[in-house]
Amino acid sequence: MGGQSQPTRLGSRKATSPVRNVPATAQAVAYLYRMSPEAIKQDFESVVVKHFSFKARLRSFLHGNGNAQGPLRDADACGMGQWITERRQGAYRHLPEMRELDLKHRLIHQQANRLMDLHVSGRHEEALAGFGEVQVLADNILELLQTMEAKLRTAQAG
Repeated sequence: MGGQSQPTRLGSRKATSPVRNVPATAQAVAYLYRMSPEAIKQDFESVVVKHFSFKARLRSFLHGNGNAQGPLRDADACGMGQWITERRQGAYRHLPEMRELDLKHRLIHQQANRLMDLHVSGRHEEALAGFGEVQVLADNILELLQTMEAKLRTAQAG
């Protein structure tokens, strides 16, 4: 269309809108309303899988199975961190829970780093014992995701 940006699919690095001079939040809400309830459900299911994968990889690391440490240590490198960054800048930016989700996600990575450092320094039992704290944070993150999905699906249906 003659030099005008086209909307991109959810999850792309940079979604643009053909609508000019419209506040970004309004563009995000407009994009959301084009998403079906099933698309919203699938989007949140994908991030829940990423979340469970993180926990499984951390648990595996703490049990002595050598996993790549990068995505476990770096909140921006893991799948969920990438999902949060894309959605926070796009379709879900209007949700107040996005900020809390990002903060809790970063906190769980801080805790993972602490436990991994304990493990690497030979304090295996202490590292394993601390996994309960990660589980509490993980449960909080899951609750936030469920709240966000419910809000989005309700808004989309309304």
